[in-house]
Amino acid sequence: MARILAIDYGKVRTGLAVTDELQIIASGLTTVKTKELITFLKDYLSKEDVELFLVGEPKQMDNTPSESEALIIPFLVTLEKAFPNIPIKRVDERFTSKMAVRTLIDSGLKKKQRQNKALLDEVSATIILQSYLYNQ
Repeated sequence: MARILAIDYGKVRTGLAVTDELQIIASGLTTVKTKELITFLKDYLSKEDVELFLVGEPKQMDNTPSESEALIIPFLVTLEKAFPNIPIKRVDERFTSKMAVRTLIDSGLKKKQRQNKALLDEVSATIILQSYLYNQ
């Protein structure tokens, strides 16, 4: 089996998480500058086999797309062009940021460490991936 890679896309930074090859465990991979994301993914996919991209889908409480969806749509087009053989699925990402903060608090990180937005983005991507795996 190949890995599943989750993407918590952001205007400045993008959090990434990945499964193991058996698609059982979701682990944070890293956070990259969004402008370097496609280059990072090309390098990563040259070393690892990925069969699916999961991209967070930000929604409002009434199920309508949030404002950040306008940034994600062009990225999806670019992602599909760069990796035409890897399907893309969207995953509702409501509450992932709050869950990520709670996870960091529960893990015992000090307040200064919890303010690391890159770590927060990586944990958010991991939560997106874990929720997908749980609902399969």
